Amino acid sequence: MKKLRGYYATLTIALGLAVIVIIMFFYRPNNGRSARRICSAFFPANGLKLEKFGEYDLEATLIVVNHQSASDIICLEGRHPANICWVAKKELGDLPFYGYALKFPEMILIDREDKKGIIQLLKIAKEKLEQNRPIVIFPEGTRGPGNRSFLPFKPGAKILAEKLKLRVQPIVFVNTRRIYDSNPIQVQKSVARVVCMESFTPEIGSDWYEKLREDMFAVYCKHYDELNPEDAP
Repeated sequence: MKKLRGYYATLTIALGLAVIVIIMFFYRPNNGRSARRICSAFFPANGLKLEKFGEYDLEATLIVVNHQSASDIICLEGRHPANICWVAKKELGDLPFYGYALKFPEMILIDREDKKGIIQLLKIAKEKLEQNRPIVIFPEGTRGPGNRSFLPFKPGAKILAEKLKLRVQPIVFVNTRRIYDSNPIQVQKSVARVVCMESFTPEIGSDWYEKLREDMFAVYCKHYDELNPEDAP
């Protein structure tokens, strides 16, 4: 059943992505935001429940999110009220078909191998903010294991926040890898959570970034243990 549900979820993602890309090809005002909201149908279509704690801060200009699964992206695309702009690896934009889902809405695609990548990131991020688009970044840089752990935070989010003086909202996803995992493809659980933490403006020169990871991980562990008591230490 886990695999069958996983294959069905993958099918709904593929079909949903196709619909979104086709709509954006012909109709792209506001970076195709209306089409991208179709993502919200993923959870009910798969019998999955996403519990929300806290509120999205519409004044936040940088959204820092832990990453476990494609369902993280699906959640924010479908449910965040703003016209968010993701920071992604440049090579993702080169993927057949999927790349259009990043290029049509004009997401930020960065070449990590380019030494000038951070300069490019700052420049493009400033342009997006002037368009009233909050920036969303995965500080871990890639998908984490989805158990009771976080990957180390890379410096990109810290540099963005300090150089552009951004208001940061941390958002924590819990169990999203368990409600949809692409490697191996399966659905293990039916309930996940998105926890919107309090926003803040970082104090430059302080250890705010290290503390941010600690605070996000503490929130993550609390909710993870509630959803997965069998794994609690």
